[in-house]
This record gives sequence, C-alpha cells and structure tokens, in this order.
Amino acid sequence: MSSLSILGFLLAGFGSFGSLPIFVIMIVAMYFLMIVPNQRKQKQWNTMLAQLKTGDKVTTNGGIKGTIISVKDDTLVLRTQPDGVKLEFAKSAIAAVTTDDAKS
Repeated sequence: MSSLSILGFLLAGFGSFGSLPIFVIMIVAMYFLMIVPNQRKQKQWNTMLAQLKTGDKVTTNGGIKGTIISVKDDTLVLRTQPDGVKLEFAKSAIAAVTTDDAKS
C-alpha cells in the first residue's frame, strides 16, 4: 500500500471531518515553527533595549553607528564619529549593541 492510500484510509474513518485533523496539525506546526521563535527574538531584543546604558556602542536600524551619551525613557542620544555629531533616536531604532563584554 502506498502512503497516500494509507492516509486516505485513515481519513475516511473521520467521515465529514476528514481534513480537520490535518488542518489542526498544520496550524499547530505553523505556530511552533513561526510564532514561537519570533516571540523569543522579540523578548531578547526588548531585554537588550532595557539594558542600554551610557557608553555602549550601538548600531541603528539605518546603519548609523555611535556611542550612547544619554539614555532617557524612550529615547537616547548618540555621538557619531568622526565629527562627534550628536543625534537623538528612539530606543526602538537600535538594532544591536556592539560593545564587547570582554573589554569591560
């Protein structure tokens, strides 16, 4: 017996609900393959934003690299090189912290 005929035989036992179990399994698989990893990544990013402090070197979503001069509730001020220009950003614009933990 081929796998398709076995699957058809199993589904025939469900009557009018033949495709319902497969649909439920697909939804559960989609949840664990797509939504759960995204939630983990979002949680790590929120933790990173909460731990920002003066002196950290960061990169913004736009690719601007700088050093944090001051941190407020939802904004921060960066100093960029080589001219030392100060720019104010929303915390949500920070993509990554580039400060090495080994140096501190």
